[in-house]
Amino acid sequence: MDEILNDIRRRHRRRARKWKANAEHRQIKDPAAALTAKCSHPDETIELSLNLNLDPRKPGQALRGSLSLPHGTGKTSTAIVFTNDTALQEAALKAGALHAGGDSLVEQVLQGEVSVDSFDRALASSDMMPLLSKKVARLLGPRGLMPNAKVGTLVPADELLEALDTQLTGKELQFRTEKEGIVHVPVGMGSFGTKKLLENIGQVMKTIFESKPESFGKGKKKGASGKGTKYMLRASLSSTQGPGMRLDLRTVDPTSAFFLSSVETIKGDEEEKEVQAVA
Repeated sequence: MDEILNDIRRRHRRRARKWKANAEHRQIKDPAAALTAKCSHPDETIELSLNLNLDPRKPGQALRGSLSLPHGTGKTSTAIVFTNDTALQEAALKAGALHAGGDSLVEQVLQGEVSVDSFDRALASSDMMPLLSKKVARLLGPRGLMPNAKVGTLVPADELLEALDTQLTGKELQFRTEKEGIVHVPVGMGSFGTKKLLENIGQVMKTIFESKPESFGKGKKKGASGKGTKYMLRASLSSTQGPGMRLDLRTVDPTSAFFLSSVETIKGDEEEKEVQAVA
């Protein structure tokens, strides 16, 4: 984690040096703008990638769910809300929903008047599910936008506004396995610092392991029949503009004594055991 954040700081310093070196050019090009212009540094997203020993094509291995991060993702989302309750529609719009409606909103999505690319989340009250499944499931499903109770976007009407707030503010993180059994999850922003990022990663990994299917495996065999069958094959961490860095699996395994510890801690423990063995 420290190496990821140090890499981000190095990019900031390089950008600042380049900005300073180009000051004269900016002054000539637009003197007025140059007086107020400042060097900006993007707040890079930190992403955790996990290669799990899962084959989503097999029954019970298509891992999908949501969790609440201790410090959120640092990103806000856009959402639409499906409900026939006019009072809830008005409240949802005031709370920040892009669109809110019932049958009419379903038709707008179906006709393309509300583009499926214009929002990140689609929430619905439970009573809307039969209509959504019948008319827009083929549009929303492939994009991961179909309201689903597992990820907190299909809820009873009296919980809809609370769920909307959770989705809009980035408190709720959704995850799902890709076809190769890989899960990509944003765990925060570079500005969070090491402590908050590790706490978010810890919550992600605990949830991933709690959701572990009884049977798993990418091979031809049905599932985990042997004691040594691994659930997690590889893990890496990356920032938006930086390279991915391979992680020691023991540092992200909630069942390990080295969970969320540093590689140096592991090496030190192994060296101590070697010394004791020799003695």
